[in-house]
Amino acid sequence: MSLAAYCVICCRRMGTSSPPPKSNTYWKDISSLFLTYEVLALKKSLTLDSQVVEREKMKSYIYVPTVSLDKRENYDPFSTVDVEDHECASWLLLRRSQSDDPAARWQAVQEMSEAHHWHDYQYRTVAQACDPRTLIGLARSRQSDLRFFLPPPPLPSLKEDSSIEEELRCLLASLPQTDLDECIRYFTSLALSESSQSLAAQKGGLWCFGGNGLPYAESFGEVPSATVEMFCLEALVRHSEIPTHCDKIEAFGGLQLLQRLYRLHKDSPSVQRNILRVVGNMALNERLHPTIVRSGWVSLLAEAVKSPHVMAASHAARTLANLDRDTVREKYQDGVYVLHPQCRTSQPIKADVLFVHGLMGAAFKTWRQQDSSEVLSDKVSEDESSRYMTCWPKSWLAEDCPALRIISVEYDTSLSDWRARCPMERKSIAFRSKELLRKLRAAGVGDRPMIWVSHSMGGLLVKKMLLEASQKPETSPVVDNTRGIIFYSVPHHGSHLAEYSVNVRYLLFPSLEVKELSKDSPALKVLQDDFLRFAKDKNFQVLNFVETLPTSIGSMIQLQVVPAESADLGIGELIPVDVNHLNICKPQKKDAFLYQRTLQFIRESLAQDLEN
Repeated sequence: MSLAAYCVICCRRMGTSSPPPKSNTYWKDISSLFLTYEVLALKKSLTLDSQVVEREKMKSYIYVPTVSLDKRENYDPFSTVDVEDHECASWLLLRRSQSDDPAARWQAVQEMSEAHHWHDYQYRTVAQACDPRTLIGLARSRQSDLRFFLPPPPLPSLKEDSSIEEELRCLLASLPQTDLDECIRYFTSLALSESSQSLAAQKGGLWCFGGNGLPYAESFGEVPSATVEMFCLEALVRHSEIPTHCDKIEAFGGLQLLQRLYRLHKDSPSVQRNILRVVGNMALNERLHPTIVRSGWVSLLAEAVKSPHVMAASHAARTLANLDRDTVREKYQDGVYVLHPQCRTSQPIKADVLFVHGLMGAAFKTWRQQDSSEVLSDKVSEDESSRYMTCWPKSWLAEDCPALRIISVEYDTSLSDWRARCPMERKSIAFRSKELLRKLRAAGVGDRPMIWVSHSMGGLLVKKMLLEASQKPETSPVVDNTRGIIFYSVPHHGSHLAEYSVNVRYLLFPSLEVKELSKDSPALKVLQDDFLRFAKDKNFQVLNFVETLPTSIGSMIQLQVVPAESADLGIGELIPVDVNHLNICKPQKKDAFLYQRTLQFIRESLAQDLEN
């Protein structure tokens, strides 16, 4: 029953409920007639308003006319869209974003990312109508509104009586188990243990003095599910470095499973880090890009790349760069991270600066701002180190030299074989240098003028990489474009740490990396002699820093890891700094001498390249 009819009946009932005086009958009839007219007029106006509301509601949907398959090849859906004048801008940008001209596509995505005055439904329209190439471009644009990205599709339900841990094991079991290196087999065998109890026996203290179980000697009981998941992720990271295994992971539904784990562990940077490493490795394979986009990962990466935490942002930026084949030629393999620029930019990049950490270092924590007294130890909490927000190459150097591409590399090291992440992995400096050189060439290192910045053992890797690069035509551009090298406390002639470790070998079982740092190491002497002649011949610019304060080794020992005589390469300025070995590469603030002298060296060495 309509509102008007209801009101009329009520008025009639009021008029007949009790006989009114004859003198008021005329005015009652007039009042009822007037009220009926007002209600009918109100009904008419409400009908018009509801049509307006319906029209606004329909704007949240996209209508594309159906076209037969034989006409679809040359069909342009944007040419027939019926939109109002104020909506033309978004549709025109969508059309330009699908242009055949790369410059036009880039400009359209840039303008969309700068649109902050649109209504919600306009962002939803773009989110539904844009193609994967545009979506990835928006995710890599610094100012993009997160409303451009639809929520990831619902995840499939877990199998009955199953858990994420069991699903991860099933995924690992489905991957090829033959022709794998020792470390992949090691992590896979741990993850595929029959139960958490058997995992505790294998990795725990039951035989810690005869093998690799010392880090877990306290773990005689059942291993927590989160620990098992970490073993599974470690194995998946290794498997995802093999392209054919990436196909298997995708076919099993691994992208959805990893996304479930990623959401579940929002407060665990170490878990999310390994998940993004797997997705970033899968993104190296262009045939998997459509599946990665459809699974909803771009929306999660667009949010992560805006994180204030350098580790989360850098891992997301690496994955998005590997997905963005429209503007990025390089491919960033596991362990190679761009600190600047992490988003699309119109700023021309004229040179590269590469940061290589040393023993027990990492791509982000080594180069953070000096924040506290530190201890050189294998016991480093990944969750703790993941939360650092200030990484001075990303925060300070990028601001002072925006025309630089800043890259930081990462590789695993350990002080002792007991605490090695993979006990079977004993990589020499020569092996690591070849591995890093291959990854850096894939990232385009050597195509521009460049500066190397190294700490401790990282400096030895830089020296070995340059010598290796000079031997092959495909890597010779790395040498030709090297303008200068900064060495932060690099043990060119050996380290006291190695001497100490050897003297107490029965307690520490020093790793191969530590053994190679001993003063009587023949390989270290050959490397020093060869590089010194090579650097003089190439006329490299060199700057050396050295610590003057001792470093805490464990809880009881103070040691000057690299003395001044060992940090002296033989060319370039040698500058002593009143800090310990860990803080020699961590300036306290932006106007500190350590940072300002580093900045000065970079600017002077690249002066001509940055001016051109």
